[in-house]
Formats: sequence, C-alpha cells, structure tokens
Amino acid sequence: MIVSTDQQAFSVTIMVKGSDEDPPLSMSPDPRTKSSNQNWNQMQVNKNCDLPADIEHFQDVVNGLEILRQQGLLLDVKLWADGQVFKVHRVVLASCSLYFRAMFSSGLKESREEEISLRGVTAKGLEAIIDFIYTSRLELTNENIEEVLDCAAQLQMERVMRTCGEYLVDNIDLDTVLDIWNLAETYSLQKVRENCMRYISENLSNFKGGCELQRLAFPQFLNLLHSNFPVDSTEGQILSIAADWLEGDLPNRLQYVEQVVAGVRLAEVPGREIASVVDRPGLRTIRDRLRTLERLSPVRQSDTFKILNSRGMKMALVKVGGFDASGLTNQISYLHCSEDGLEGSWSPLTRVPHVECCNFGCAVLQNQLYVVGGCFNQDLEENIHPFGFRYCARLDKWTTMAAMNRERCRFTLTECGGRLYAVGGSAEDSAGDGGIGVEDECTVEMYDPNSDVWTRMPGLPGGNRTQHAATRVQDRLYVSGGLDQDTVLSCLLEYRPDFGSWEQISSLPSPRADHTMVVYKDYIYVVGGWRDGINGRELVAEIHRYDILGDIWSVETVLPSLRFNAGVTLVGGKIFVIGGFVDAELMDRGTSSVDSYSLETGEWNREKPFPHSTWEHSLTSLLVPQTQAGNT
Repeated sequence: MIVSTDQQAFSVTIMVKGSDEDPPLSMSPDPRTKSSNQNWNQMQVNKNCDLPADIEHFQDVVNGLEILRQQGLLLDVKLWADGQVFKVHRVVLASCSLYFRAMFSSGLKESREEEISLRGVTAKGLEAIIDFIYTSRLELTNENIEEVLDCAAQLQMERVMRTCGEYLVDNIDLDTVLDIWNLAETYSLQKVRENCMRYISENLSNFKGGCELQRLAFPQFLNLLHSNFPVDSTEGQILSIAADWLEGDLPNRLQYVEQVVAGVRLAEVPGREIASVVDRPGLRTIRDRLRTLERLSPVRQSDTFKILNSRGMKMALVKVGGFDASGLTNQISYLHCSEDGLEGSWSPLTRVPHVECCNFGCAVLQNQLYVVGGCFNQDLEENIHPFGFRYCARLDKWTTMAAMNRERCRFTLTECGGRLYAVGGSAEDSAGDGGIGVEDECTVEMYDPNSDVWTRMPGLPGGNRTQHAATRVQDRLYVSGGLDQDTVLSCLLEYRPDFGSWEQISSLPSPRADHTMVVYKDYIYVVGGWRDGINGRELVAEIHRYDILGDIWSVETVLPSLRFNAGVTLVGGKIFVIGGFVDAELMDRGTSSVDSYSLETGEWNREKPFPHSTWEHSLTSLLVPQTQAGNT
C-alpha cells in the first residue's frame, strides 16, 4: 500500500495493490480516453442503483451512535429534565425530532447553547425516548407510558406516538379501557380512541356492571351511543344503560336526556322492554314518548337475520366455496350492499374449517352462517359426510354443530321457523343410482339450534330427490324440481311444520334441476337450472313467478345470460346471479359475471364481476360487520 498526501489540497490518495479477485483487464476502461472513463463511471452508477439497501449498515450506524453516547464522545449538548441531565448529540436529536430540528436550525440562541432545560417533561419519559433514539428500542410499561407519550408529543416524534398507541391498544381490558380512552383524548390518538369504543361496545354487558360506566364524561358516553361498532347487548339493554348513566348524577345530567336517548335506536326496542324502563327517574322527561313507542312495538324480527343487535352490521352478499380455475376452495368472500347497490370490492371473509368439499347445504339462521354436509374427493373416490359448522360474523368465529343423522350432499338446507331443514340429497350407502332411496326414513331432517339436535321428519312424498331447490314463505317450507335418479322433476311441494306433513300444491311450468328459489313479498321466483330438451340438456332462460294464493305461474323475466350451478340470492328486492356454467354440455365454461334484477323496476343490471370464474358455490346474504377484516 502506498499512501501520499498533498497538504495544500488536504487530500489523501490510497493505492492498493491488485489481487486475484480484481476484474480482468478487458473489463476495465481505457485510461487514455475520456469517453471510456465516462462510460465506465456510468456503468458503475447503474450497477450501484440496482443494489438493495444494506440493512446491516443502518444498524451499524445506530450501534455506532450508541457507542459514542456510552463512551461520552463528541457529545455537544446537555438536556435537563426534573433536575437530571442527559448528554447527547444535537445532530442525532435533530434527525429524529421535529422539535429539536427546528430548535437547532433556527439560528436562535438555543441552537448555540450547550445546556437546554425542557419544562413539562419528566426525566423518566425523556430517558425512554433518548434510549429509543440511540437504540431503536422503546421500553414501555404501564408506569411510564403516559410520561413517554407526554414527552413524545412535546418533542413532535410521530413514530414514538404511534408505538405508544399500539402499546395502549394491546393493553385494553375492562380495567384499563377508560384510562386509555382518556389518554387517547389528551394526545389525539384517533385509532386508540376508536379501539376503546369498539372494545366497550363489544363488552358492554360486562362494562355496565362496574363503576366505570359512571366515569364516562358526557361527550364520551354520547360518542359511545352514536358509534357504529358491534354491540353485545340488545337495544333495550342499551336504553337501560342510558338510564343508569343519567341516574348516576341525575341533577347534573338530566339536561342531557334528549341527546342521550337520541343515541338509542328506539325503533328496535320491543314494547315489553320499553315498559320495564318507562318509569325510571332518568327518563321521566320523555315518559309520554316512550309510552307511545310501547304501544307501537316493533314487528317480530325474522329468524333468518335475528341477532342480538344490528349495530355495526351491514347486509352483504356472501359467496361460499365452490370451484374456480385452480380447483375446489373453502374460501368465503363477501361484498357489502345497500339500497344504492353493491359497495367496494369482493373481500375474503373466512374459510370453512374443513377439508375442501362441495355440494354442501348452506343456510343462514339468526345471522349465523351454516355449512353442513357435502362431499370431497379422497383417493379418486367421492366421500360424503354429515358434519356441520356455523360461523358468527360478529365474532368472526366458527363453532362445530351436531352431525346429521345421515351424510348427504346435493341437498337443500333451509331455515324455517327458527330451525334448519335438510331435505333430500345423495348418501354414501344409497343404492347404486346415487340417491338415498324411496324407502329411506331420513330424506328430511330438522335441526334445532337451541338443543343442537337433528330430528328425523316425515319423508318427501314420492321418495327422495337431489339437485332440487327449497325456500321458506312465512312459516312454510317449499321444495321444487330436482332429480329422481335420471328423471327431472317438476312438482312443487309444501311442508307445514304445524301439521307435520308434505303436500304437492303445484308443478313447475317445466321440469327443472340445479335451480334456485327466492321469495319476495310472498311470491316465489324460480331462477336458473336446466331441463331435458329435444337435443338433450338445455338451460332455462325464464325466471318464473309463482302466486301461492292464486296458484298462478307467470314469466317474470328472462336471464340476460343463461347458466346453471350459479349462486343466486335475493337482497333488498334484487335477485343476484353470480358465476355458474354458461353451457349445458361443456363443463369448463364457467363465468365470473354478476347480474342483478330489480323486482321493483323490472330492470337487469350488469354488476362488477367476481374476481374469477366460479361455479357450484353457494350464495346467500348475511349481516357482516362494516369493519370486517377477513381474519381467519
């Protein structure tokens, strides 16, 4: 190595003897030409631009700065807090804190002073932040979190503020939530504030029992009532909680009665629950209004979407399982919808906690999604199972349920009167025709969610069927079409649980299988499917409407694109048709198209397509939290 120095130019030149690892001469620039040097330099610049950042270098810088601090080297400023001094580097502080950056670069006297006193900052909080600046590690505890937050707010260190917010969210429980909420209000931590309201809402039944309820300030209590997070209490219980809060300091809070009660969804409170609170002191100024509401008790909620409370929930289309180009999937996706149409894009909701299967029964009861039975392939053989699972969207949680008395696939699962009815289908030990058989006593089963028990019910008249459709109208169950071995059926059957018997009440305009029935204003609409034609299987274009009282069939409309094995459901007076096969013979002709038909206006609309082609899936509607993230 040869080292030479030019004292006048204050430059250092270092020449290192070449090694075996040096590049070959042919790759080096020609030192005799300027253009050659420029090209070589440009090559080096382009090469370096492609290199990834060296993470170890950044860590070396941080470690080096901490070593300098520990050894007391190059320290140029002292910070005082609570009578305690901290020796640090100006440039390091300015690189992490907007407060110090402005101070040291302003030209004011503080930028030149060797000692700076920080008022309103504790030594404990400042020490934690200085350690973070030099080590990238922030030591937070319940004892120092407020002091660190206070210091970070004054020093304008957003990264520290975010880390403190994450720590607070992770430590929310019934004992700490209100104190954390107060910190969030003080330091404008919006996400922490929202998480506190969410936690209280989801645990309101436990929160109301403690003294924490009375610690809520009026703005906090009002924001809680008007928030739209899922709640674990009925709206009647929320009205009672409002009365509790008002009566906790009635002389001072009576002025807030109107504003507080405005946060309660009184239209959802049954008359009997209003009667239980109407005479409470905290509600005496609105007693007459409550008594009027008591007489106008809400209509009984449908068992399909009957839930504890609808706060924070929104109706969504829910697609369950099925096939796509990559094969069978257990993925469940959802898309929120409103009166104005579909909102946003399809998002993952959850996955069925079972081996991928198809041709299962799918239904919604009390806003819980049930996925029961179905078949899966194992060693190139079709296996049918009787097991079922239910999903609570509010809790984003799956639970198991009792297995059916009989394994089955290609059947219908329908809610009626607060119970589920599994009708027809194929079973493992059926005859060679693939059906359960006329003699089988288990063509129909009924599931009671209260007892978690399946009970055998009267069988279908005429024996079993598969690939049929079923729906509920008020308190009666209807089944139509399907296959009896190779025969396509057309009969429409009615089941009255109060009588415990089946009756054929009509016939479809033509035999049909792999179709769907939906109900709107007590009319049955039959959508999709196929029937036997002159040249073999043909897809059905017409959507037929059935007037039960008049026993009259009519054509409502025609599908804009023919398909079967599609997902069909009804939401808000609109029929939605998603995916399916568009050709009766070519089973690889799947589609991703989404069409909707308004039963009020009689108009079809082409919606945003599903992300990919899909078929043999189930489509239903479900109240899903508006903030659902799809965690599984």
